[in-house]
Order: sequence, then structure tokens, then C-alpha cells
Amino acid sequence: MSGGPAVRVSIESSCEKQVQEVALDGTETYVPPLSMSQNLAKLAQRIDFSQGSDSEEDGVDSELRDREWGKQETEEEEVKFQPSLWPWDSVRNNLRSALTEMCVLYDVLSVVKEKKYMALDPVSQDPTTPQVFQLISKKKSLATAAQLLLKGAEKLTKSVAENQENRRQRDFNSELLRLRSQWKLRKVGDKILGDLSYRSAGSLFPHHGTFEVIKNTDIDLDKKIPEDYCPLDVQIPSDLEGSAYIKVSIQKQAPDIGDLGTINLFWRPPKTKAGIPWHVKLEAAQNVLLCKEIFAQLSREAVQIKSQIPHIVVKNQIISQPFPGLQLSISLCHSTGEKKSHRLSPEKPKPDDHLYVLEHNLHQMMREFHKQQLSSVVMPHPASAPFGHKRLRLAGPLAYDKTEISSLQQSEGLLEKIIKQAKHIFLRSRSIQLQLNIGVEQIRVVHRDGRVITLSHQEQELQDFLLSQMSQHQVHAVQQLAKVMGWHVLSFSNHVGLGPVESIGNASAVTVASPNGEHAISVRNGPEGGCKVLVQFPRSQTKELPKSDVIQDTKWSHLRGPNKEVHWSKMEGRNFVYKMELLMAALTPCP
Repeated sequence: MSGGPAVRVSIESSCEKQVQEVALDGTETYVPPLSMSQNLAKLAQRIDFSQGSDSEEDGVDSELRDREWGKQETEEEEVKFQPSLWPWDSVRNNLRSALTEMCVLYDVLSVVKEKKYMALDPVSQDPTTPQVFQLISKKKSLATAAQLLLKGAEKLTKSVAENQENRRQRDFNSELLRLRSQWKLRKVGDKILGDLSYRSAGSLFPHHGTFEVIKNTDIDLDKKIPEDYCPLDVQIPSDLEGSAYIKVSIQKQAPDIGDLGTINLFWRPPKTKAGIPWHVKLEAAQNVLLCKEIFAQLSREAVQIKSQIPHIVVKNQIISQPFPGLQLSISLCHSTGEKKSHRLSPEKPKPDDHLYVLEHNLHQMMREFHKQQLSSVVMPHPASAPFGHKRLRLAGPLAYDKTEISSLQQSEGLLEKIIKQAKHIFLRSRSIQLQLNIGVEQIRVVHRDGRVITLSHQEQELQDFLLSQMSQHQVHAVQQLAKVMGWHVLSFSNHVGLGPVESIGNASAVTVASPNGEHAISVRNGPEGGCKVLVQFPRSQTKELPKSDVIQDTKWSHLRGPNKEVHWSKMEGRNFVYKMELLMAALTPCP
């Protein structure tokens, strides 16, 4: 092998493209391949014209070539010394060589100028060859690290999502437990249904009153959870949405029958936020259901009761006439928040003539009706007793006769009771406390109890007398109102000796207590001092009183605590009597 002749081996370039640059994200930029002209120019650039054509031969060939060159030099030297055969021979040789060079130059210029024989492109120098192997290994390492980081991030994201979902599930269960402690719930299939009706309290209203408990999913887990977010929501029936109340009013002039039912009974509630708590929705829906039950009961009685002046039921309004020329209107006002008020004519708004006391009495009478219906249900009886109604089992010595049974069946309905109360309110408003007989030189005042007072022509005397009578009249009104509302009068005085002294007349005062004795109202009224109303609450409801270690028995907690003054100017109502009725109704316990 070593002694044999050398063999030329041609090595072709690899087909793979060389990597020029590797970006930060691992993208490789390759060197574009050379065109044929660029490859030819590159190969031509590598030729070293300063060396001989046989410079790449081995040492043996170089020795032979040296010998031949030596022979040629000796021959040339011999030729130099030969005499020229023709004197113009050297000129001819120079012209021939010049012509040859001119032809070659012409061909080269033609090739370069016309560019149809060969195109010469500039060749860029070979860039420094990058270390491809190191770049590929770094790329693989970075890809492996990136995969590990992505897997870890996915696991963390799943863990956070599962924790938030578990937290929401726990919050939903706790909220559902709280809802179950306040409302009746049952599971039907995959749904959780609740009951809004008063059937368990004795109601006979046919409305189902069913609401559905749903899970609140209107929140993005990726965003921050708001503070008022509740994982539980309720879906109530569409006819129980919004708010409702029973409007009771007394009018002296009855409108035309064609206008009944066309008045605007809808009121727009104040705008509230979108997220309403579930307990507010359920309480409002139950109130709407109770108002509908009251109005349905009143409408049924208005149709069944036979009276000299028939009652009129038009849409959501009941019209009755307790006295000639007097109209009692009972209306169901229901607002869902979507309807807007439409006025029939651009008239000025009328003052509010709503009787809040009668509305409160309607609610109380309906609850009493529920209680009666609940108590009439037959309770469980011994198995040895015969089946049937309780009256049949008690027949015998305790049996009722026809008169007693008919007397038990006769009972006043809600409409008759509310009409009687409206008559009482109207007659009370028309009562006269005193009479003025105006003479020539004096004024004679006759009281309702028969007392007679004579006043002179001085205007100040009449003014002072009227102010004194007004203050006493309000105190008398509280005393009479307490009897109607079932309150107890604890004390009454037309001439109070305590407190600031009045320059005109004397101050009057009265103290009344609620039916169960827990609350008390004290009223002091003077001609100049005005009206002052105080309310006493039970000690158990007063948080300001410190706890005493001396009083251990719980019965002393039912005693009334200190007095608290009422902001009388902020009370609702048209006059003093209406405000006092509303205050007593609010402090009267439900049966």
C-alpha cells in the first residue's frame, strides 16, 4: 500500500445544508445553496496561478519534470547561439504573439460584456463554520427543560382550579344548609325545589309557590371573586317576581264605573344592584304570594256577599261603598321592575291616601284565618275510636243543636271586617270636639262634654285657646286610638306638672302599653313645646344596657328599658293620627 502509486480520490460535498444561526427559540437558519455560476466562480477562486500545473504531483514526477526542464534549457541555449535564418523572423513572432493576446482579450471582453456566454456572480467569503453539534445539544437541553416547566405549570393550574372548585362546592353546601334551615326544601330528581306558600301554616291558596335552587356559575375563576359573590341562587316563578302590597284608600267621591281598573296601580321601585341575595328574593316573592292570597280572598267574598250596594271587582281593584257618597278602594299593586308607569292625563300627582293601618290589619286577619284553618284539622286519634269527623265522635251528651251549629258557621269575612274598620275611621274623622258661638262682643265656646268658656274680642285669646285645644285633642286621640288598637292606657293627664312650664295653658300627656306589655308609648303635647313621643322597648332587645350580675332570673328581662325619642317629623303619614296608628301597628305583635 505504501509503496504503490498514489490514487486520487474525489470527495463531494455533503447534501446537508450548513447551519448559519440558531435563534433563542431553537429555530435554525441555514445557508442557501450556491448556484452553478457561484460554484464555478468559487472553484476558480481556489486555483493558484502562481504554481505550475503539476504542482500536485508526487516527488517522482517532480524529478522527471526537473530533468526535462533542464534538457529544454540546454536546447534553448543552443538555439540562442544559432544564427537567425531570416532577419524579420523575430518581428513576425512578436506580431503573432500580440495578435494571439488581442484575440484572447477580445473573447474575454465579449464574454464579460454580453453576458450570454457566462454570468459572473459575486461570491461571499466562507463564514466561520459554527459548532453545529454544540448548538443541537443545547437545543435539545433547552427543549427538555421547557417541557418540564410546561408540565409543572399545567399541574399547578389544575391544582389551583381544583382547589377553587372544591372551595366553591364547600361554599355552596354551607349556603344550602343555611337555606334549608330557613325554608322547606326537597329534592326531585336532580333538582332542589323549595316551598314559598303558607300551606304549612293553614293556607288554602292554590298557588304552588315552588322555587328552584341553582348553583351560581356566572363568575370567571381566573378573575378576582367579588365580596358580595354568593355561590347559591334561587329561581322563583315569573308571576311572583318583584314586589307587591295591598293599597286601601277611602275617597269621598266615587269615579265613573267605566274608569275603574284603568288607574295606574304600578309603582317603580328604586333601582337595585344586579346581584340580589337569595333571602331578599324569597321574602319578596312570599310577600307577593301573600298579597295575592289576600286579594283573592277579598274578591271571592265581594262576589259572594249580598248587600244593598253590590261590591265591584274590576281587574286588580275592589270597590265598595260603606256610606252613600263614600268609596272604599282595595287594590293589589304589583311591580316587577320592568313595567313603567303610564299616566292617562298630565294631571298633578295626588297625595298619598293609602291607609297603612288597614293594610296591616288585613295581613293580621289573614294570618288569623290561617291559624283557624290549621286548628280545624283533625289531629291523630286513638286506633280504637271510630273514623270520621271529630263532631261525630263527640256526638251524644256534648252534641250541638241546630242553633249552636248555625251560630258557629256564621263568621265575618275579611271584607266585612275591613269595611267596618273603614266606617269607624271615617266616622272618627268627622267627630266634632267643640262648637264656637260668635256673638257681638264675645265668643262662646261649648265643649263636647258640656263645658262653656267665654272669650273676649281679643284675637290672642282665641288663638291661645285653639292651640291649647289642639294639644289636648292629640292626646285624647292617642287615648281613643289605644282602645281601638287593643292597647292599654297606663296614665292620662290634661295638666302635667313635670317638665318645662308652658306659657299658654298646660301640657297634656298619655302613656299606653302594647297588648303583651312589652312596648310602651308616652306622648307629651303642649301649646308651645309641641309634640314629643317616646317609646320603651324590652330590656332583652336593648343592647345599650350593661349586663348585671345581681339579676339572675330571666323574668326581669321582660321589663321595659329606658325611653327612646321618636323622630316624629320623619314618620310616614298625613297627620298625627295616621302616624300614631302606624307606630302602634308596628309595635303590635303578630298573633
